[in-house]
Amino acid sequence: MSDINTKDLHPEVWKLFDRYVHGLIDRRGFLDGAAKYTVGSMSAIGILEALRPNYAEAQIQVQANDSRIKTEKVEIPSPNGNKMIRALLARPANASGRLPAVVVIHENRGLNPHIEDVVRRAAIAGFMAIGPDGLTSLGGYPGTDEAGADMQRKLEPQKLMADFIATARYVKGRPDSTGRLGAVGFCYGGGVVNNLAVELGADLQAGVPFYGGQPRAEDVPKIKAALLINYAADDERINAGWPAYEAALKANRITYEQFTYPGTQHGFHNDTTPRFNKDAAALAWQRTIAHFNKYLKS
Repeated sequence: MSDINTKDLHPEVWKLFDRYVHGLIDRRGFLDGAAKYTVGSMSAIGILEALRPNYAEAQIQVQANDSRIKTEKVEIPSPNGNKMIRALLARPANASGRLPAVVVIHENRGLNPHIEDVVRRAAIAGFMAIGPDGLTSLGGYPGTDEAGADMQRKLEPQKLMADFIATARYVKGRPDSTGRLGAVGFCYGGGVVNNLAVELGADLQAGVPFYGGQPRAEDVPKIKAALLINYAADDERINAGWPAYEAALKANRITYEQFTYPGTQHGFHNDTTPRFNKDAAALAWQRTIAHFNKYLKS
């Protein structure tokens, strides 16, 4: 475990780390860049270790064996994608009748323990939640986020998107679903939610992208879902696309709310990394559930 206080890191180190986890620079590029900002006994490798997700110390909010929910692994045909995608399905244990569905889309590294936890949180909130593993065709989430990110970069983006669309249509069409569908995603998954809104049109009722890439302005008229858009304050790369997206949403009279959380960085909802902001994450999740309650349960 690293003894580096991440709060003491130079702002440029955080930018380097953001570029690294999104594949814009490789490990050597991060280490070389971070070395310029080391002080005392701090090393670039030590910085990287301090910034990595730590699932051992993360606070799992809903355990896999929580009696309030029922979970199962499902396999979903994806003929236009990578043929098949596996997913974690969770629903309230005491639910009777049909439930609205929520798709939970992971970051650019597969269905890791944090996103599985988010799936279970959505089930606790009263939804049938499903978390697809985009790495299924390569064997599934490999156990570390770095390896997962490397694997995801090997996939064809169009086929991967088709896998997520297949997952959304599967859970929407289940006999225990009301047919009301929402989607929430983080980082890469936030961009997927924006694009699901485009691709699914009126078949998606509510979308909640967290710090996700925006769709093309010319595709925005296809969106019919009500959107709750969450951004971090210190996230120049993603936030640069917001003005054009906002203009297109307004021009096409799309229902949306947008929040930028002060003092936060990209990834602030993920409680396994130092970028986690407890208060902002709690508020954003409260707003997320309220949004789904409004547009999926009414």
